[in-house]
Amino acid sequence: MRKAMSLALLLLVAMFCNAQMADPVKFKSHLKTGSTAEAEIVFDGKIAHGWHVYSTNLGSDGPIEASFHVDKKDGVELVGKLTPRGHEISMMDNMFGMKLRFFENSVQFVQKVKFTKPTYTIKAYLEYGACNDEMCMPPTQVNAHFSGKSPAIDGKAAADEKSADDVAETLKAGGLDSSMVKAGAVDSVAIADSAAAPQLDNAEVQKLWTPVIKELAKFDKPVSNSLLYIFLAGLVGGFLALFTPCVWPIIPMTVSFFLKRNKDRKKAIREAITYGVSIVVIYVALGLIVSLLFGASALNALSTNAIFNILFCLLLVVFAASFFGAFEITLPSSWSNKIDQKSDETSGVLSIFLMAFTLSLVSFSCTGPIIGFLLVAVASEGSIVAPTIGMLGFAVALAIPFALFAMFPTLLKSAPKSGGWMNVLKVVLGFIELAFALKFLSVADLAYGWHILDRETFLALWIAIFSLLGLYLLGIFNFPHDDENRRTNVPQFFLALGSLAFAFYMIPGLWGAPLKAVSAFAPPMNTQDFNLYKNEVHPRFKDFEAGMAAARLEGKPVMIDFTGFGCVNCRKMEAAVWTDAKVADMLNNKYVLISLYVDDKTPLPEQITVTDTDGTQRTLRTVGDKWSYLQRHKFGSNTQPMYILLDNEGKPLTGSRSYDEDINEYMDFLKVGLDNYNK
Repeated sequence: MRKAMSLALLLLVAMFCNAQMADPVKFKSHLKTGSTAEAEIVFDGKIAHGWHVYSTNLGSDGPIEASFHVDKKDGVELVGKLTPRGHEISMMDNMFGMKLRFFENSVQFVQKVKFTKPTYTIKAYLEYGACNDEMCMPPTQVNAHFSGKSPAIDGKAAADEKSADDVAETLKAGGLDSSMVKAGAVDSVAIADSAAAPQLDNAEVQKLWTPVIKELAKFDKPVSNSLLYIFLAGLVGGFLALFTPCVWPIIPMTVSFFLKRNKDRKKAIREAITYGVSIVVIYVALGLIVSLLFGASALNALSTNAIFNILFCLLLVVFAASFFGAFEITLPSSWSNKIDQKSDETSGVLSIFLMAFTLSLVSFSCTGPIIGFLLVAVASEGSIVAPTIGMLGFAVALAIPFALFAMFPTLLKSAPKSGGWMNVLKVVLGFIELAFALKFLSVADLAYGWHILDRETFLALWIAIFSLLGLYLLGIFNFPHDDENRRTNVPQFFLALGSLAFAFYMIPGLWGAPLKAVSAFAPPMNTQDFNLYKNEVHPRFKDFEAGMAAARLEGKPVMIDFTGFGCVNCRKMEAAVWTDAKVADMLNNKYVLISLYVDDKTPLPEQITVTDTDGTQRTLRTVGDKWSYLQRHKFGSNTQPMYILLDNEGKPLTGSRSYDEDINEYMDFLKVGLDNYNK
């Protein structure tokens, strides 16, 4: 038993450990030749579950597309464009306002070439973009360097190449480089802020680029607080289930059974505690089964998949209808009868465990919708332990009364009696599940670009739901299973007051008010058709060194925003969080905001060869390559969005943040950084 518990503990510890550097796509390149002058450069990619790689030719307004680039070639010419092969998925993306094409699980990109000389050399690379539903990788390159003897030569291509070589020699004789002419190197593009900012010397720049991965790790917590919130959410769900008509009446009967069948009160208490522990084991096992069946990445993929979000929405609507009294969701009675019979035939711990299992089956009509809602909600965490932690909280809340009342039987006399208030509780839960069903429908609406549930529509429905809840609690109307003479008591009055006040609070949101309390649930602000609220944030700098130099002169801390033109979640954060008045004021007036686009295709004045964090040699060709390397080298991460607060020496002021639309937490993040800077 101890070995099993130790093994389980080690597994849980392993589950909690998450690496910061993501490497979800593995590519291999090879040259496929035959007996002719034509060949294929093939890139074979394996994609981790939950991630996708974008296809070719998506346009400049879309995410990072797959593309083929040549650094050097001799004796070989390209034939046509890069061609994708595999199961290509096409889906409307609301953020980009266009249909995107991408691949999951595996992909193959092929570039055809033909040989023009007896020997050939080609140095090229594939560039691609990869995202999941929470983050994106920076533009990533896969090298393809090949040389050797050509199996055959294409005569026409050889003649064309000789002509091109002659032109290049003529240009060189005139003092020009043909590569400059082809690339349009004579360009007047410049960054205004960078030009105006003070310049740093090499020593200062080197100091700013010094890695701070260990310093950042001291601030960042190894285990997400979200797991604690999930446990607490499960605990609340368990206590709510406790007061439903299917569970509460069973408690005094079960406790009395243990006390009466055992003359020894200590033994009765032990059996009641065993009964409670059995409940915990049963529900935790359910959470483990969900985790093992799907896994962390599958749970996250399901939570952000449009079709499954529609199913989640329908499931919660069904649960709500059940709580409203339209029907009851029950398991087959034969299941509970068989388990009950087995418990009578056995003795000891097994008998008590089977009794607890019977309770789980009998109470399913009340606990099922709560458990279903909890499991659906925690799926969005994408953590393999989230369902287990949620079920642990739920089961602990459900089990506590059995042990508590067995230890202190006199408490049963003061416990609330069963009655119509339990039906009222079920109806309240039904309204809450109906409200959350709209959240899941909103995810599907954004994915498909239907625009049927924009922000003001969503808010209008929530206003209606919570207004009806308030009127129900005031006794204005009843549902079929309510008592005919139901009257509003004091607790119901205060709940009604809170519900109606919440509904009135949301009304200004119809005209664009931020509504911090519901910002995590409502669709992004950019889906609002009619918006009187305008408060945009724009970065002052798009160059790291220039922004850091300006911040030093002004005596302000810096927020580094690692972002991308094709980063969907970066746009969501800007629309949902940066538009908040307090956040905008902090970013515009208290910080120097530097946005570094890791997919910026502006060529660097000179290519730079660096040794990356994994020990491989990489060539930085573009501005985006430079910022992507900065993120990996200095901060030990490679996903966007990523927000880091720095002092004027380039040291972190607090932990980093990524995609999270909680405005209050984002404000706390900015305040902590500012306080630490002022110290």
